[in-house]
Order: sequence, then C-alpha cells, then structure tokens
Amino acid sequence: MSKKDGDLTATIVGGVAALAAGYVARKALTFAWTQTTGKEPPTDPESLDVGLGEALGWAVLTGVGMEVARVLAVRAAHRRLLPAHPGNAPILEEG
Repeated sequence: MSKKDGDLTATIVGGVAALAAGYVARKALTFAWTQTTGKEPPTDPESLDVGLGEALGWAVLTGVGMEVARVLAVRAAHRRLLPAHPGNAPILEEG
C-alpha cells in the first residue's frame, strides 16, 4: 500500500527534523556534561581508559536525550503536516 502525499511529506520532514533535533540535542548534552563534570564527555566510552561510571553515564544521557529529541521533533512535524484524526479533532462550539 502506498503512502498518501501528506504522509510522505510528513515522513520526510519528520526525518529532517529528527536529524536537526539530534544535532542540537548532542550539542546541548555535551555542554551540560561539560558544565556538570568540568571535563569533556568521553569520545570513546568503550575505552578502558574511561571509568565505567563515566562511560555508562554518558551512554545513558546521550541515549535518552537523543531519543527524546527525535520523538519530539517527529511528533511536532507530523502534528503540523498531517490532518487531524477524527478522534483528535478540536471540538468547535456552535453559537
């Protein structure tokens, strides 16, 4: 089954928004990590030179932060580009 034009547009825009959100989230997470710990985040968390706590902390922070940013960006793009579903349509008061 093929996607409707609106669905395809929303998917493409959602993907671009997810990439942009991921970039911004990565910069924000790196800044927050540096401000909190006083040092740059590990560039190679798998390295034995990086402490286990630091490696796990960075992995959890980036994993959760990047996924949250992606989900929010895609949902925002879909909300703007796809028509409202019948169950989600705003209720208009007749006057």
